Amino acid sequence: MRIAIIGPESSGKSTLAKEVARLLGGALVPEAARDYLTALGRPYEQADLLAIARLQLAAEETAARASDQVICDTDILTICIWSQERYGEVDEELLAMMRRTRYDRTLLCAPDMPWEPDPLRENPHDRDRLFEVYRQWLQVEQRPNTVLAGSLQARVHHVLRALGGDSSGRP
Repeated sequence: MRIAIIGPESSGKSTLAKEVARLLGGALVPEAARDYLTALGRPYEQADLLAIARLQLAAEETAARASDQVICDTDILTICIWSQERYGEVDEELLAMMRRTRYDRTLLCAPDMPWEPDPLRENPHDRDRLFEVYRQWLQVEQRPNTVLAGSLQARVHHVLRALGGDSSGRP
């Protein structure tokens, strides 16, 4: 099972991904963009998004070889949204990568928690609009998803129930 956890910045994705991976005993795939952008030493350019997408997919494939449960703390759809938001377009190769990649579950995190500053975050006042952008992309791409809101505990409970398990993490 491959799960993608997506949503606007500071919507609890990383915390949720870590907790779901822990409870399921699955492989956690962190957001490749974080390490890439930290090491970059300059503002990212559109071409960097393809490099980030390749790193993200490679990490997902590595995790899938190691575990039958893969929890991804973002996906290529997110990178497409960054491209559209920042550059007004999405590279065809990036779109193709996004459309080739399949997830058993896509979890969309609502931005209903306080903003946490981070040097890599760009949109502290625009999260509700971006949440709607995610919803629109998911609809256009006909990608089923579950919206998660509320506390970490509420989100985890919702995820585990959706996976047919209980709050102990047993599916």
